[in-house]
Amino acid sequence: MLKNLRTSTWFLCGTLLGLSLAIGHSVYALKDSEQIPFEDLQAFTEVFSKVKSDYVESVDEKKLIEDAIRGMLNGLDPHSAFLNTSEFSDLKIGTTGQFGGLGIEVGMENGFVKVISPIDDTPAARAGVKASDLIIKLDEKTVKGMTLNEAVKIMRGKPNTSIDLTIVREGEPKPLVIKITREIIRVKSVKNRMLEPGYGYVRITNFQSRTTTDLLKAISDLQKETRLKGMILDLRNNPGGVLNGAVGVSDAFIEDGMIVYTEGRIDDSSHRYLATPGDSLNGAPLVVLINGGSASASEIVAGALQDHKRAIILGTKSFGKGSVQTIQELRNGSAVKLTTARYFTPLGRSIQATGIEPDIKLSTVKLSAADEKARASYSEADLDGSLSNPNGDSITNEDEKKDSEALAESDFQLYEALNLLKGLNILSSMNAG
Repeated sequence: MLKNLRTSTWFLCGTLLGLSLAIGHSVYALKDSEQIPFEDLQAFTEVFSKVKSDYVESVDEKKLIEDAIRGMLNGLDPHSAFLNTSEFSDLKIGTTGQFGGLGIEVGMENGFVKVISPIDDTPAARAGVKASDLIIKLDEKTVKGMTLNEAVKIMRGKPNTSIDLTIVREGEPKPLVIKITREIIRVKSVKNRMLEPGYGYVRITNFQSRTTTDLLKAISDLQKETRLKGMILDLRNNPGGVLNGAVGVSDAFIEDGMIVYTEGRIDDSSHRYLATPGDSLNGAPLVVLINGGSASASEIVAGALQDHKRAIILGTKSFGKGSVQTIQELRNGSAVKLTTARYFTPLGRSIQATGIEPDIKLSTVKLSAADEKARASYSEADLDGSLSNPNGDSITNEDEKKDSEALAESDFQLYEALNLLKGLNILSSMNAG
């Protein structure tokens, strides 16, 4: 999906923990029209010299230069960063989809680590870490003043070792302390199951290079069970990933036209991605679930399907990360992760800092068994001495009813998405008739 860029960089539409990577081998040169600020550079060298000679303790020159570079990049935006050789190596290890850690996708906000989303089936998710949590301490170390890479390095570690996260959460009167035991994180991108006969469910946890292939296989497996009347695509708490994964997933449902385009200052950061003929669902209704943990590549998919009116987007507003990063390897083995472009939906919407607004807003609601029972009303059949039905016993499938009630209790958004799919299918049948 991605063309080779002049600087040998690849697009990156996700943040942190090594779920996506772009590597390059050249450094941008200044344009002829741009002048090097020699006076400012001279001031930098003077400060460098003063620190070297007058600071109360001896400071390593390499560390001083590295910190200066970090400060320059950290001042740009929350996603640009410098990676020394060790950090760059850790990032490359993370792209294998297996690493020792907690299983959270994070960014920086006001000097603290902000949880974009916990990854499914990981220690962080099981411990109750939630999207939008602010991590203020790692064990006894205060996060304020750390770089994002430094914080990530502390959170990663050997399996079976633990760490205490001190978290500030909206709505909680005081910080929460959550102990998490590290594990080998194996990220499975696509999961699927049949909710009811004819109604499929596919969840994408993050976007990897194989996500499109895995998605098409998941849909094919569902279609082998029965003809799909509709499908739910769950992108909740999906923090993003590689751009070609988002393009491929969108293309699986869109017949033609624009999927996404990127714009930046240099020609090689501006691209247009178009759909190819074919719809893996053959036009069957599609509902996409999003929430505040749906970021970047997830927003590309939701935005494309929304603009093409190919799916109904249900849930809460997404995270709002509409920028693209590239990682360029430097000559000494370190690297620079640099925001190089913004991406736009087919209708020209920028998602940066605004997110995707769902077509149907539905907050997370959990119904207890008592709530579900209270919602039910008595019927004629419940009255003593009521007449029997001449056609025989009720045809209601009690197992299906119980499954539906269990789904409503465990995941109300998914329950409502399934009901919406059924309504769309009925409407489609009526129009066809």
